[in-house]
Amino acid sequence: MATYGQIARLAGMGRNARVVGYALSALPNGSDVPWHRVINRLGKISYAPSRNDHDNLQRELLISEGITFDTSNSINLEIFGWNE
Repeated sequence: MATYGQIARLAGMGRNARVVGYALSALPNGSDVPWHRVINRLGKISYAPSRNDHDNLQRELLISEGITFDTSNSINLEIFGWNE
């Protein structure tokens, strides 16, 4: 599990986490990029009205991989997060 900010830093984009979100949202259907494993810095899925239910799909995919959510719908990044 990585955050948008982590991916941005690794890509040399500094703090431009939004650019990572834009890039992931532009992936074609059927892409093998694990987009569902990227979440916000709070350990939450970033919901967007234009994503046509991909938010629920992202949650389902994460749960199928053994990721758990707490009562505030957050993922514990200390347990499931990627350490740079």
